Amino acid sequence: MSYDEVSDRDLVAVVTFLEMHARPQVEVPPSPWKLRRIEDPEPGAYRELFASIGSRWLWFSRLVMADGDLSAIIQDPKVELFSVEDEAGRAVGMLELDYRQPGECELSFVGVLPELSGQGHGRWLLAEAVDRAWRDGVRRVHVHTCTLDHPAALSAYRRAGFTPYKRAIERFPDPRLIGALPRDCAPQIPLLGTLA
Repeated sequence: MSYDEVSDRDLVAVVTFLEMHARPQVEVPPSPWKLRRIEDPEPGAYRELFASIGSRWLWFSRLVMADGDLSAIIQDPKVELFSVEDEAGRAVGMLELDYRQPGECELSFVGVLPELSGQGHGRWLLAEAVDRAWRDGVRRVHVHTCTLDHPAALSAYRRAGFTPYKRAIERFPDPRLIGALPRDCAPQIPLLGTLA
């Protein structure tokens, strides 16, 4: 066993890639929440939703993209974006399905507000995601998660029918130090470096 030092300005995560090659026999549990398709999403509104759901887990990739690059993804007709809405119509989660690879669907982003996790909503959302992902012509559905994600994420994907098939190490600048996310988000991950 060995240790590779990491700069105080960087973070490292183990990424697990998961897939399924057949629709699982899992029912979507009932929920008072609903999914609303966002047609022609605007980058600023998308980033706001993305950050509200993912900043606790240091989601930042879409926050640092140029508007044109982000729009090219989220406005692609083969990418479907949904807002998860509670009974009052408040946005409390998101789901992004990417069908750009022929015969495949990637669950690009799926999650609920951190303060609402652990209440069964994620189980409903993931079941909805898998159910919607399997459409005519889809032969593979895949997703990836990492050690910075919600602690239950990996087991939730496996429970939903995904099988791990690969791991990788990801190294990146701490998004709190490059100004992509507030310094006080993700308190479970120690902030070691200083601002640029």
